Amino acid sequence: MAIHPSVRTFRKAKKEKALPGQKPKVSPSAASSANPSGRIAAIRIRGCVQVPIPIKDTLSKLHLFQNNICAVYPDTPAIRGMLIKIKDHITWGLLSTEGYQLLASKRGVKDPSTSDMKNYFHLHPPRGGYERRGIKRAYGEGGALGYRGDAINKLIQKMI
Repeated sequence: MAIHPSVRTFRKAKKEKALPGQKPKVSPSAASSANPSGRIAAIRIRGCVQVPIPIKDTLSKLHLFQNNICAVYPDTPAIRGMLIKIKDHITWGLLSTEGYQLLASKRGVKDPSTSDMKNYFHLHPPRGGYERRGIKRAYGEGGALGYRGDAINKLIQKMI
């Protein structure tokens, strides 16, 4: 039996609505067109004990070997798929141009063989800590993991 279109839109609006005390949900696919710099920043938050091998492989392919390492990549569907796969161990979002310039000036390391900037940066733990609910919960639930949109720039400023 087919669902009436108005019921479908009502269910979608109800699903996207944030509960009291929660941050509104932001879809990573909806925000892809709103990224003027075309870059995504990913920061590893959790360690590697008891992590499945496919997740470890993805983390190493993205140069996220240790905690508090930030990697910057172009905003492509392949990179987004890898980030969604490891969302329970990292936080990621849309990096602004100012945020990238801040990272490059304060924490940038040049590759000696090509004299280009490396795409990963070693950061400090955030001043003031992560969000209130800790590093085991999603950003939408008040934690620190997963997609956070433009709020990644504030976290990077706390970690530099």
